[in-house]
Amino acid sequence: MFRNLISEFFADLNRQKLRSSLTLIAIGWGTLSVIILLAFGRGLGTGMLNGMLGAGNQVIIVYGGQTGMAYDGLPMGRPIRFTEADVEQIRRAVPGIEYSSPQYGRWGMRLEHDGNITTTYMEGVGPDFEIMRTMYPASGGRFINEMDIEQNRKVLFLGDEIAVTLFGDKDPIGGEVKLNGVPFTVIGVMEPKMQTSMNNGPDANRAIIPYSSFRNLYGNQTVGSILIRPGDPSLQPQVKEGVINYLSAKYNFHPEDNEAIPMWDFIEDEKMTRAVAVGLEYFLFTVGFFTLMIAGVGVANIMFVVVKERTREIGLKKAIGARKVHIISQFLFESIFISLLGGAAGLAISIGIVEFVLSLNLNEGAGEFLGQPEISAVSVIVTTGVLVLIGVLAGIFPAIKAARLDPVESLRYE
Repeated sequence: MFRNLISEFFADLNRQKLRSSLTLIAIGWGTLSVIILLAFGRGLGTGMLNGMLGAGNQVIIVYGGQTGMAYDGLPMGRPIRFTEADVEQIRRAVPGIEYSSPQYGRWGMRLEHDGNITTTYMEGVGPDFEIMRTMYPASGGRFINEMDIEQNRKVLFLGDEIAVTLFGDKDPIGGEVKLNGVPFTVIGVMEPKMQTSMNNGPDANRAIIPYSSFRNLYGNQTVGSILIRPGDPSLQPQVKEGVINYLSAKYNFHPEDNEAIPMWDFIEDEKMTRAVAVGLEYFLFTVGFFTLMIAGVGVANIMFVVVKERTREIGLKKAIGARKVHIISQFLFESIFISLLGGAAGLAISIGIVEFVLSLNLNEGAGEFLGQPEISAVSVIVTTGVLVLIGVLAGIFPAIKAARLDPVESLRYE
């Protein structure tokens, strides 16, 4: 039975070569549009997310601001500044915090090695900064650890680009860099990463030292900001509330005074980025879907032609006892099969295009986003379902028309 359906299908295609070829091309093009749009859309969404996480992975940055309202007899406009002790006290007082670090910062730091000189923004931080800011060391190096903090070591962690500026092709690990004239030992270089959000420049050009060494060198009494990360993103509301309650009680400002301690919430940013990425995929799928539906008109057209050309054959089948369901099934099968055949061709070409783009290794500029397309199993399954739907919709009316033909009139058809 199945073999007969296949042979009849290809016989119909052979009788309508031009029409069939154009229909298959239309279906293939529609499938190609859907798959490629979704692949590049997903790549763009993933790139946006990775770029945002490159600046902060589920981190909440708490800045010291100034009070925006009078409170408890105190005037508005009071500066709020934190100390290193606040970081540890917040971690103990607020449940759910897994990582935390003070953050000092200083512009215009002069770095020199072997005659190579550059300036950058330097930060003094703790060991947890590595995970929170995704500043992972490349092979052979390490990030700042607790011993560096306790012993006020003059050690330096470099961004990947500034390391090249200072050391060129040489291995920086163990090398000496003079930081405003003070010798520091390089302990690690950041593994290259994508970063779209940033403050004070990209991490690739950053110099990092232990916060205790920063304080001893420059005498800072207050930290620039506090970084915290919940153990679970779902704890974000409770953690933020706990931090606000603790700091408002200690520094005597209204808990609803958002100007007193501005926050940069990467968890909220991540939710928004994921929502944008999903919305983009839905939009691109809709565009491709309508392209496919237009191609379905061609399938319906060719099926009506097939019914017309096989009128006598249909009449003969009904005369010898073929039931309506058999006639409908035959034409529905052919309609679905032609949709899937064109779709398979479009999918194969799409895979080839995606693999070619991936082989180019576009890792700079826009290539970081557009150069990493991804064909997901969900997009293939959904597209296959759409192709079947098109086959059913395009074939059902010609199939019903064929099933309703009068056998006697069909046998007289010329």
